[in-house]
Amino acid sequence: MPDVVLTLDRLNTAAPDELAAVLRACNTSAAWAARLLAGRPYAGTDDAVAAAEKAVLDLSPDEIDAALAGHPRIGERPGGAHADGAGFSRTEQSGVDAGTDTATALTTGNAAYEQRFGHVFLIRAAGRGAAEILAELERRLGNDAATERAEAAAQLAEITALRLRQVLAG
Repeated sequence: MPDVVLTLDRLNTAAPDELAAVLRACNTSAAWAARLLAGRPYAGTDDAVAAAEKAVLDLSPDEIDAALAGHPRIGERPGGAHADGAGFSRTEQSGVDAGTDTATALTTGNAAYEQRFGHVFLIRAAGRGAAEILAELERRLGNDAATERAEAAAQLAEITALRLRQVLAG
């Protein structure tokens, strides 16, 4: 797990600017962070995590796009524009180290997905291997735009919740 720690008490009481970096590591959307912070105080971690998921699902399409832009492609190592959640991404994608054929298929699939949907393919990679991720990528390429938008938002909510839970468990 990355070296990002936050207590529930601090989440509930700290000024938003003091929490910006840690929240950006969970989800790069400023609108998401504002929604999460507007719901304070939280009685427990489960309440905060549930609010984090709901805040993602309440984002506008443009806000979802901004949050998706904060994620590296599956199979690529984060850096540059993806630095905020880089530690999480490296840990989450640790099972994606694939053989040459699978890595090539992921690269090809990522390109086809981005061409079709206009944003990075996002999946909660934690606990999944390369073959399972590739199968999901191929399945989701068959989605219509509205269905895929909903699936991408749901995956973003899962990733955000996972990261916030890890941060609060610190």
